[in-house]
Amino acid sequence: MTTDLRRYAVALSGFCAFLNLYSPQALLPELSRQFAATPAAVSTIMFASTFAVALTAPLTGAIADALGRKRVIVTALFCICVPMLLVATAADIPGIAFWRFVQGLLLPPIFAVTVAYIGDEWPPSQVTGVAGIYVAGSSVGGFAGRMIPGLLSDAFGWRIGLAAPAAITFVAAIVIAFMLPREKRFTRSEGLYTALRQMLRHLGNAQLLATFAVGFGTLFNFIATFTYVSFRLAAPPYGFSSSLLGLIFVTYLAGALVAPWTGQFVARFGRRRFMLGVLAVWGIGGLITLFSSVTAIAIGLVLCAACGIVCQTISTGYVTTIAKQGRSSAVGLYVTFFYVGGSVGAVLPGLTWAKAGWPATVSMLLVSQALMATVVGLIWSRDQTTG
Repeated sequence: MTTDLRRYAVALSGFCAFLNLYSPQALLPELSRQFAATPAAVSTIMFASTFAVALTAPLTGAIADALGRKRVIVTALFCICVPMLLVATAADIPGIAFWRFVQGLLLPPIFAVTVAYIGDEWPPSQVTGVAGIYVAGSSVGGFAGRMIPGLLSDAFGWRIGLAAPAAITFVAAIVIAFMLPREKRFTRSEGLYTALRQMLRHLGNAQLLATFAVGFGTLFNFIATFTYVSFRLAAPPYGFSSSLLGLIFVTYLAGALVAPWTGQFVARFGRRRFMLGVLAVWGIGGLITLFSSVTAIAIGLVLCAACGIVCQTISTGYVTTIAKQGRSSAVGLYVTFFYVGGSVGAVLPGLTWAKAGWPATVSMLLVSQALMATVVGLIWSRDQTTG
């Protein structure tokens, strides 16, 4: 029974983290209208949170090592409710972005420490399965973070839409506090100084740097795609409401369906070869979204979502394979690059969107995917064990 409760708790923790991270995304066109802001300006709301995540991710492990896993997770869940509520009361875009930044600072103590808890508290033979439960919870949270605010915004206004995740998170924090037992197999690290030295060594490893670059490109593409397709579908001739925009993010659940199979495909085809294939399919998905049919756009988004999640799964796994020592610091660096990519993906495509709309944005994404494929082909290929 205890094991079952722990599994529910880690899934709920992942749900809450990504519920918070993506909660404004379906509302960006509505916020753009409310505050008479350009898409690039209103997208700073997404930039602020992902950039904050990138800043705190490398240090989260050291903090959790000092205070304990469960204490950090539960404290962060309760604390994040405050900036979430303040986001809903902000008077302008800079105010929303500020509180989103504060919110982002509190996200790594939730999702990164939950992953560390899984690695500590379950036997190695069960870690992959439990991590899959966590990823499934995260995927559902990412979907709910887009859908719930969108539905509530149409009915009660955008402020209620943005406040709702705070209430959900508060209740979830209480549940997790009771369901998640205190860590029993926790071992302290050698400290922050040792972690920083390990990070410097990791930055001199070409394989790791290449994988960090792939992580950057993965979230760059993911955030850019789902941020700016919202503006496309909110504009004529589609005119999607916030609730309809929230529903298009059901395509995000495709990642939850394909992620558990990634390991089998990597074992069969090799990491490098399979990753190149996934990037090719991702590019095809982007091209399909250029068609005017809503059905075609939805199919393209399904491919983009699935490929994005698979790329994340492959590259995260490769980091732990390469880093024989200091794995936690290597993962911390990967998370930093990953979310810096998401931050850039929230704002940079706004320039192409302003110039030539969705086709120009897709062109930028195709270029970035080609660069990712080049990195994988030239550098990952040196590791013969990964195909």
